[in-house]
Amino acid sequence: MTSPMDVDSKKPNTGELDEALYSRQIYVMGKEAMQKMTSCDVLVLGCKGTGIEIAKNIVLAGVRSVTLCDSGLAEISDLGAQFFLQASDVGKPRASVCAKRLAELNNYVEVRALEGEFSAAAVAKFSVVVVTSQVLSTALQVNAVCHAAGIPMVSADCLGIMGSIFCDFGDTFVVNDTSGEEPLTTLVSQIGKDEAGLVTTHDENRHGFEDGDFVTFTEVQGLEELNGCTPIQITVKGPYCFSIGDTSKLAGEYTGGGYAIQVKQPKTIAHKPLLQAIAEPQFLDSDFAKMDRPMQLHLLSQAISAFRDENAGKFPTPGVAVHLERVMTLCKELNSKLASPVELSEPLLRTVAAGAAGEISPMCAFIGGIAAQEVLKAASGKFGPITQWFYFDATEALPNALDNPLTAAEIAPAGNRYDAMTAVFGRTVMGKLQKQRYFLVGAGAIGCEMLKNWALMGLASGEGGQITVTDPDNIEKSNLNRQFLFRPWDVTKPKSVCAAAKVKEMNADVRIDAQIHKVGEESEDIYSDDFMEGLSGICNALDNVSARMYMDSRAVYYKKPLLESGTLGTKGNIQVVVPFQTESYASSRDPPERSIPVCTLKNFPNQIEHTIQWARDVFEGLYVQGAEDANAYLSQADFLDKLEMQPGVRKPTLQQLHSNLTADRPRSLEDCVKWARIRFDEYFHNTIAQLLFNFPLDMQTTVGTPFWSGTKRPPLVHRFDVNDVTHLDFIVSAANLRAATYGLKGSVDRAWFKKAAAAVQTVEFVPKSGIKIAGNEAEATASAAEPIDDEEAEGEKII
Repeated sequence: MTSPMDVDSKKPNTGELDEALYSRQIYVMGKEAMQKMTSCDVLVLGCKGTGIEIAKNIVLAGVRSVTLCDSGLAEISDLGAQFFLQASDVGKPRASVCAKRLAELNNYVEVRALEGEFSAAAVAKFSVVVVTSQVLSTALQVNAVCHAAGIPMVSADCLGIMGSIFCDFGDTFVVNDTSGEEPLTTLVSQIGKDEAGLVTTHDENRHGFEDGDFVTFTEVQGLEELNGCTPIQITVKGPYCFSIGDTSKLAGEYTGGGYAIQVKQPKTIAHKPLLQAIAEPQFLDSDFAKMDRPMQLHLLSQAISAFRDENAGKFPTPGVAVHLERVMTLCKELNSKLASPVELSEPLLRTVAAGAAGEISPMCAFIGGIAAQEVLKAASGKFGPITQWFYFDATEALPNALDNPLTAAEIAPAGNRYDAMTAVFGRTVMGKLQKQRYFLVGAGAIGCEMLKNWALMGLASGEGGQITVTDPDNIEKSNLNRQFLFRPWDVTKPKSVCAAAKVKEMNADVRIDAQIHKVGEESEDIYSDDFMEGLSGICNALDNVSARMYMDSRAVYYKKPLLESGTLGTKGNIQVVVPFQTESYASSRDPPERSIPVCTLKNFPNQIEHTIQWARDVFEGLYVQGAEDANAYLSQADFLDKLEMQPGVRKPTLQQLHSNLTADRPRSLEDCVKWARIRFDEYFHNTIAQLLFNFPLDMQTTVGTPFWSGTKRPPLVHRFDVNDVTHLDFIVSAANLRAATYGLKGSVDRAWFKKAAAAVQTVEFVPKSGIKIAGNEAEATASAAEPIDDEEAEGEKII
């Protein structure tokens, strides 16, 4: 029986998405996937470090309900990885203690604690089941029920320096979108009419398709039957061509144009049940340098579970040799029963097994993050799941080589919250961690996770230790979806202050100083030489490149280690910078984004990205650059002198200043409407009419091919129609923005705008001969290089 937890301000799940809360997630997942998630009920079996990490992530993501099941009582060792337990909770039921604190993360998610003895049959009422910190026999019982009922099950465990995930989504799980990427679109240059149906794409960009993808077509000329056709499975023949099969029976011949558009197809996935998957494992490799390890860790995981079965559920005790030997014996026995036994690395297995008794927070965060993503995949049908085992180890982080294990005295438990960390890294390293002085820059999503992990690890919890965290931002509602240290009642408060307070709740011994300064030259009197030289290291949790570059330069100058990371949707990156051993952050840069040629942007756009960039450039010129130049002219006595040193920029800047400050300066909203009406004609009628005058629709190139073909798409001339909703939208928006720029009162009265726009008198545009328009990028480059003889004279005339 489940009992709901009372949570203040709990909001009913009406099916409507709170876009203010979930804005970032909707961007990544899409509304359809999010709607499916809000109808999902999840059972989390096991509330130690791994289980609570998964529960935290899926509550933030916004499933309908989360039920916690754990009949165990909180122990002091739990505090090393379980951030919802405090020292005062030791001896209390884990699930009930955590449930209310977990519910605070999201008012739209119902959180319950399952009371009474757990039975495998109880899982049948849930949409997804998560199994953590259980012996194998329990996981097998739960999986048998789940697989028979078609309920996706995700199992996750952290055993010291090693973690594992297992997914069973049933026999016929349908993935609607395996990658989550936007469908690809490519420009067609030729379609063969034969049995192969070879489609050649324009050589400006690779098509990016893969064998087995499905495509449809649009705007194809000649073979019109392909436009909007049922998706066709393709065979890739090269980076610029693919086959769609027999096209010989289609009417007509290909004459030009067209786009091939990828059509995402649902994919049905069949997973083996746990018992079969143990015997016939499929692995997702976590490290191509360790491809021999997954099977070894697979056997070790089973051996540790068998040890627990023999010892009333207890793990091998760190430093107790007889326990370690028993695990190794069990592992070797399991290996001998395989049809093809694998070569075992005893140093690896002994090292991992020696610290397997505890969960360490960094491993729980890593495994818990991935496992939670698998739960969301099961709930939403978006992104392909792990098939089916995932093993990860971080033995590189250990202080000693695998063949030089830590002594029993180094790893023996002391009965405190740091026993798991001590079992993995040893007492000496633990002592060093407690004395670390770290500077965390940023307290957003990554910053919150870092502070949580540091607090549970005991970083800066000893004499001389210190964490300094700075972030000038205040908490916003949208932050609550991914920055778990904050609560609804923290909105508008400083991020760093609230985060530090939460960290102290997790571990009162942590020494932390919260600040709200922005890093940069303006704060170097605060983050001075003395401050920087006293640090053990720096961690960036930033959201912009300029601040990252600045902190990197400081780390290099003061020879301090730097931890750098970032996320973008479902993707993320980490860079560890160590003085004299690795390159710095600034030493390598992302490849520059492919720029759009000016000629394409102005005259021949052929993709939606081109039109978006054009609109951004126009907006920047009308409402940003022009206003900034006008303010600079009015406030800086030497503005014109500085402009003299910028040939090519001087004339257009002066022209815009003259227009904004004198000739076209608005005195009323009516003036702004007139200005907007003229801009409409300029952008959507006059420029296009002149372009088509220079390059008529029937024009041919020097080699006899149509000028308007390939990437050149003929535009349409638009005459302003006051009854066209889109046309009027432009007038309303442009005029209001213009009014706001000059401090004039705007309006949302569309009837008034309609009347005002209709009253504007404009001059009929007639295309002119002799106007040069570049027909390609080479001509545009040559035109830009031509000297402008009258620029100085024109500039003086304007002044």
